[in-house]
Amino acid sequence: MPQVAARITHDHEQWLKNYFKTKSAGAEFILPWAVDMFFKSMRDTARELNVAELRTVLEAYSGVKILPNQCKGAYLFLRVEEACEIDNIHVTHGVSRGNLEAKLKRLSDVQCTALMIWATAYWVSKVWNGVSFEEYIKLTCS
Repeated sequence: MPQVAARITHDHEQWLKNYFKTKSAGAEFILPWAVDMFFKSMRDTARELNVAELRTVLEAYSGVKILPNQCKGAYLFLRVEEACEIDNIHVTHGVSRGNLEAKLKRLSDVQCTALMIWATAYWVSKVWNGVSFEEYIKLTCS
């Protein structure tokens, strides 16, 4: 099985030690579980938003770096709101800003986190370099 080296806080390390037989056993459980939860949350989220709205979110995250402590619905909402306000990306993609904002507010923090990771991944992953928004949405949201 391939190994991953992650940097975690002391509190996260202690949690893994407290809840699993070993820190490694905890990490080996949590990482695949987190990936599975990401894809489940992203599929659920993609059912809530239409393609034009997903394109708008993708565009809003161009050049944005997300941090774990910013993975909440409020941060997603603010980022999209700012991109709509400053760059009119909702107009570019033919989206009603009010409808998009209402849908984003209904998402859970887990769904918002999945959406932020998904949108950021499009811009930073070498796998998706040169892939159109539509193709990315089709390949990752179905």
